Amino acid sequence: MENRPNLNKEISIDDFKEFYWLKEELLIFCRIEGLKTTGGKIEISQRIEKYLDTGNKISEPRNKSRIAKSRFDWNNEFLSLQTEITDNYKNSENVREFFQNEIGKNFKFNVKFMNWMKSNVGKTLNDAILEWKRINYERKNSTEPKEIAPQFEYNKYLRDFMADNPTLKREAGIKLWKMKKSLRGDNKYRKEDLNLILNLIEKK
Repeated sequence: MENRPNLNKEISIDDFKEFYWLKEELLIFCRIEGLKTTGGKIEISQRIEKYLDTGNKISEPRNKSRIAKSRFDWNNEFLSLQTEITDNYKNSENVREFFQNEIGKNFKFNVKFMNWMKSNVGKTLNDAILEWKRINYERKNSTEPKEIAPQFEYNKYLRDFMADNPTLKREAGIKLWKMKKSLRGDNKYRKEDLNLILNLIEKK
């Protein structure tokens, strides 16, 4: 089994792309090399790839975040169906209580809905309620498997493993994942991954 290389500035791009890295490992690399640490795992990985390829680094920006014009206090203001979504909107407990009163105790924030709130400044909370109900209806009535974002490779691997091996225990899938992520190549589940465990048993 090929040893996993160390993640430092001497690593080749091919080695970096061929092995699995935890987000924490990527962030440590960025801090050591003075790279930006913002964004999701995929964005950070792409930033490191560019650095390894060109040597160019972009340091953490200083106070360049967009300043909101509105001073509406989403933590304490009285909310109504006519309340407009502002550019400083926040998913506060005050907002949660409002939606639970209007929709019911089954209301929960979800990524799709939160993104809609942030990108629909000027619309009302009544519009937001209609959108939440639409998203919730689609989620409940969808026959497609729930999509797992690319950065959540562990979750996707286990889901695919259990779907292909319904008689095996989850612990076997977890053991396979730990072995697979240490190897060169992608981290997608394949039926032949079971050979990893068989080979380990034979060596004992």
